[in-house]
Amino acid sequence: MITAPLSTRAVLWRQIRFQNVTFWRTPVAAFFTLALPVMFLVLFILFFGDQDVNGVPSSQFFTPAIAVFAAVSATFTNLAIGTSLSRDQGILKRVRGTPLPAWVYMAGRIGSGVWIATISIALMFSIGWLLYDFQIVWGNLAIAVLVFIVGMATFSTLGLAICALVKNGESVPVVVQAVILPLAFISGIFIPTDDAPAWLKTLGDIFPLKHFVELFSDAFNPFYSGPVLGWDSLGIMIAWFALGLLITTRFFTWDPRG
Repeated sequence: MITAPLSTRAVLWRQIRFQNVTFWRTPVAAFFTLALPVMFLVLFILFFGDQDVNGVPSSQFFTPAIAVFAAVSATFTNLAIGTSLSRDQGILKRVRGTPLPAWVYMAGRIGSGVWIATISIALMFSIGWLLYDFQIVWGNLAIAVLVFIVGMATFSTLGLAICALVKNGESVPVVVQAVILPLAFISGIFIPTDDAPAWLKTLGDIFPLKHFVELFSDAFNPFYSGPVLGWDSLGIMIAWFALGLLITTRFFTWDPRG
């Protein structure tokens, strides 16, 4: 019996589901993407205390920042490491030899990363709400979603850019951790940078993670009185997205590079 070919949308959805299954079958990836940020949130509140700031618990400020870290891990970290390892194993090369369009395969990887990032943020918010009185500022939810979309696009392309620039999959995890962990500290995810030296603040302003954290956190800050959406910060994130896209399209290869 001859069956009708699947539509592009159906094929893309199957790719996203396949990548999701692959993710959940890799316990290390699931731990570092989902469990580790939850541990950070719980430990920070234990160490610093869930103290009230003018009647608002400190979890209101910790939770969005750690949620961004989890979302970036789901896209930037997992895309860079997973794609490079698949390339080394020859999977990407074999994909190019099938009727599956290359862009559909890569979009499936990106779509899976964004889906895991969405689950990560929902998990962080749920724990913050259930245990630590975190509250969503519903009036700013649309802005938070916009910032999330731009952030996911930016760090997805940067993850693929790392994969394009680094020679083999064994080196990518080292490079990724060497990039993301220092950036997390200078971007205010783990500790506030209000009292940091001016040069360190300027360094953080160059990179997109700090702007992602600040814009996303402002959307849930009940004390923030200025315009929640900073267009200059959004512009810096978009500029990094364009740079990542340029590097990926110029240097990314599907064949193992030794």
